Amino acid sequence: MGHTIVEKIIAAHAGLAEVHPGDIVDVKVDRLMINDSNGPTVFKNFRELGAKKIVDQERILVAIDHRVPPFEQKQADNINTCRMFCREHAMCGFREIGRHGIGHQMMCEKFVRPGEIAVGTDSHSTMYGGMGALGCGINSADAAVIMATGTMWMMVPESVLVELKGRPKKGVTAKDIALRLQTMATVDHFVYKAIELTGEYAHEMSVSSRLVIANMLCETGAKCGILPPDQVTADYLGEEVCTLSSDPDAVYSERYVIDLDELEPVLACPHMVSNVKKVTEVEGTKIHQAFLGSCTNGRIEDFLQAAEILRGRKVHPNVRMIVVPGSQSVYLEMTKMGLTELFTECGAAVMSPSCASCGGFGPGVIGDGEVCISTTNRNWLGRMGPKTSSVYLGSAYSVTAAAVAGEIASPLKYLTEVDA
Repeated sequence: MGHTIVEKIIAAHAGLAEVHPGDIVDVKVDRLMINDSNGPTVFKNFRELGAKKIVDQERILVAIDHRVPPFEQKQADNINTCRMFCREHAMCGFREIGRHGIGHQMMCEKFVRPGEIAVGTDSHSTMYGGMGALGCGINSADAAVIMATGTMWMMVPESVLVELKGRPKKGVTAKDIALRLQTMATVDHFVYKAIELTGEYAHEMSVSSRLVIANMLCETGAKCGILPPDQVTADYLGEEVCTLSSDPDAVYSERYVIDLDELEPVLACPHMVSNVKKVTEVEGTKIHQAFLGSCTNGRIEDFLQAAEILRGRKVHPNVRMIVVPGSQSVYLEMTKMGLTELFTECGAAVMSPSCASCGGFGPGVIGDGEVCISTTNRNWLGRMGPKTSSVYLGSAYSVTAAAVAGEIASPLKYLTEVDA
């Protein structure tokens, strides 16, 4: 009987010949991300363990991303707690303001490697699966134990195989695929399972697109999601990578097929990520804010998609468009490419890299009764503002089309005009 890629990664990190779903094992952790939101609690837990030394500080990234730059004293004090702890322990992974970015994005900027176990104090650490790693979220206590021992316990999840069949049409992106994945089964059906993607297109996608899908697999309740590493991954990292794949006779608890040929631009409608509808079904819905960014869609690929629609157009006068790059590296690249200038000239506000209003606590939150269309990963009731507000989730194409139209509109109309 063969094994899945996730089972192979866990077995290798547990020092075992093989593992099976349901086994509980101790595994070596390769990479750990701690953000400013959880950092003070993590470091408090570390001290309470009585630990004196961090096992492998070079493999820990401390991200200042949730509340940056801080706009209240409490936030500044929390960041300073992280800063002082990292200085005390000579942690080289502290990403100071000015060299900062969203933790998940920085983890995937040549830090996480395929075949590793990479975890973070945030549920969307599933994103590292786009790098061919086993990525998952952990709590602050787990993070403290990892700092002290380099290991954590893990139950081996059942694996689910999803085949991406065919290829998407123009205007259909990884975000649309990620949202379609939310509708495969009922809510909570995939809790603590590993979702593996396969098919020719899975190996054709850019790493940026893979990160979108792996990030949003968190919303299915999955323990992790993974796209096997390949030459595309190696090219992205600029180095040779390990070749990992599931055995032909690997056992999966379930198998699904998604027909990409039939997929159209879609949105997650209020107030659930699984409430997915075609954009054309909700066209005409007035919006107040268009948000382009987040760990899910704050990369150059997304900004280039937005630029396809924005060139020669302006943001609608009744709409505010907020653009937030995922990291300083992305910010610098988009500036060199002229994208910062384009967004600014078109009437959008380009902000410093951060989570911003994604979680409802940073700059860009929406007001009473307002509607936002966003590339973020959650649209729960009250997620981005008061409970009277609403959030639609979609691709950079869909968000930008709405920003221009002043209402939800199919991006295909604008892309057809561009092509013409």
